Amino acid sequence: MSMSSLHAISPIDGRYKNKVEQLGNYFSEAALMKYRVQVEIEYFIALCNVPLPQLKSVKPEIHESLRQIYIDFNDIDAVAIKDIEKTTNHDVKAVEYFIKERFDALGLSEFKEFIHFGLTSQDINNTAIPLSIKEALNDVYVENFNELITNLETLSTEWAKIPMLARTHGQPASPTRLGKEIEVFTVRLKAQFDYLIDIPYAAKFGGATGNYNAHHVAYPNIDWKAFGTEFIQGQMGLHHSFPTTQIEHYDHMAALFDALKRINTIIIDLNRDFWTYISMDYFKQKIKAGEVGSSAMPHKVNPIDFENSEGNLGYANAIFEYLSAKLPISRLQRDLTDSTVLRNVGVPFAHTIVAIKSTIKGLNKLVLNIDKFESDLENNWAVVAEAIQTILRREGYPNPYEALKGLTRTNSAITKDSIGEFIDTLNVDNTIKNELKQISPSNYTGI
Repeated sequence: MSMSSLHAISPIDGRYKNKVEQLGNYFSEAALMKYRVQVEIEYFIALCNVPLPQLKSVKPEIHESLRQIYIDFNDIDAVAIKDIEKTTNHDVKAVEYFIKERFDALGLSEFKEFIHFGLTSQDINNTAIPLSIKEALNDVYVENFNELITNLETLSTEWAKIPMLARTHGQPASPTRLGKEIEVFTVRLKAQFDYLIDIPYAAKFGGATGNYNAHHVAYPNIDWKAFGTEFIQGQMGLHHSFPTTQIEHYDHMAALFDALKRINTIIIDLNRDFWTYISMDYFKQKIKAGEVGSSAMPHKVNPIDFENSEGNLGYANAIFEYLSAKLPISRLQRDLTDSTVLRNVGVPFAHTIVAIKSTIKGLNKLVLNIDKFESDLENNWAVVAEAIQTILRREGYPNPYEALKGLTRTNSAITKDSIGEFIDTLNVDNTIKNELKQISPSNYTGI
């Protein structure tokens, strides 16, 4: 850990930096500058391809040189933009002036007034930020999510035949299988992920109040709406929101954050279940040499990975919820409240990644304590009462539920022997009695 990270206010730039550093390529100040430069450059190239009369002399071979401005964007460029911003006091205008300097260096000075032509800063921001979110999700989030799914599927398969006492309302219930209980989470997560990837990454591109006013007054014969749609969808790979005010309405972005929040909530549920299983001694945890479980109690190995994940997911969800509630609201055609809020988009992503990594780490430390699974089942023969009374119903036996209720709610321990003795008292054929005696907590696990 560097000295700078030791002094960071946020843990994602300090303690957790090494876990989420890759997200800096999408959500840092320098990354936002790079995405803005990319949008400005691609927009200029799109104007050349119309072509606007004044840009006909821009040769196609210069396009790749222009693209290198954002492809090769580095920290020196970011510092240069920040220096310009000291004068402009406007971050997007600083990007425009930075690109104009690069046009001068490329001998394109006569065309530089078509940088940012007819646009407002939100055309740039509302294209750059959805693009950064899309690429961060595809490049970073999906990889971590898939690793979690792979781990869960592996454990589900490995433990598919492990019978386990279920608990509903915290009380012993009809037995299940460990692998199936893990599969429940896998299916839930995959279903929500399918919703997530169907949500469009929407961008706004239409001038100061969304009507292409400046574009239309300068070039009334060009279909600017078609141009904007082709640019956003064909060139930038986003969904073109139209009509809009000065800003994108953020409804799709809010849906994205809500979908991520639902996935996080499922992982919280998973964390709490495994935490509980560990507390029940169903799992031991692999011990790493030198690690300390408790500063006071040497014997302890705490389920800290599941706890860490739960805490980070809760924090991420709080921010996702605020973002999805706040961003779609803006006074009239635009207020500035979205601007500072959007700078925090990377924060819940970072805490989510930290959490997923922690859950994976916790899963990889689990050691099955099969003796505990077996002893819990053996100590809870009462759970086969459901099976017995159901078969008795099938056979037309009078009041089977009440008969089993009377047996299982006594203060006496219910054991294999007491269940067998009860079966012997039933007025049914020996074939049915034998069928009932074959049922045990370890084999009454359903399909």
